[in-house]
Amino acid sequence: MKLAHYGLGEMPVFVVDQSRCIGCEACVQACAECGTHRGRSLIHLDRIDRATTTQTAPMVCMHCVDPTCAEVCPADAIKQTEAGVVQSSLKPRCIGCSNCVLACPFGVPKYVAEFDQMMKCDMCQDRTSEGYAPMCASVCPSEALWYGTKDEFRERRTGALIREYRFGSQQVRTKVYTVIDDMAEGPIDVVTGQQRSWLDDPFGLEEAET
Repeated sequence: MKLAHYGLGEMPVFVVDQSRCIGCEACVQACAECGTHRGRSLIHLDRIDRATTTQTAPMVCMHCVDPTCAEVCPADAIKQTEAGVVQSSLKPRCIGCSNCVLACPFGVPKYVAEFDQMMKCDMCQDRTSEGYAPMCASVCPSEALWYGTKDEFRERRTGALIREYRFGSQQVRTKVYTVIDDMAEGPIDVVTGQQRSWLDDPFGLEEAET
């Protein structure tokens, strides 16, 4: 497989499509191999409901345009690059207060007692700054984590890209995009389960019984 490389004018985006996740944990292993993580995986692979489903969902740092984690840091340890990447805390500055951990609307930063430092996904800045995909996106077999241009996404994928979220009264805009099936349908009712995915009955067994 040819390794995709993007130039300065192509403006690739990082996309998360949680409905495609198959729980293989390739992203978790690849993240740990990133040279800047000191052997620690900084991606979260969440189990939705172990009692009823095997569905998993990857969670990376969404790299907020106005990062709350940086705003609440009393030591000015969290920096944002000109490209919009919110970095892990700077070791010489981080005081381990965990303000960022509590403030993040997505629950991404984690305090690592072993290093006495907050660590989180930095979108593999060593790779993306050179035009290559983050480690997790480069190995994801189902493309639940994807990196490319918006034109490539429209050619190869279905669904709409969003990057604006609301947490109570807080409006959050991010650098990382999320895929939804249809923006016109509005919010999905996860309680009543009115909308179903093919993953709920992949072999059509329930349909055959009716």
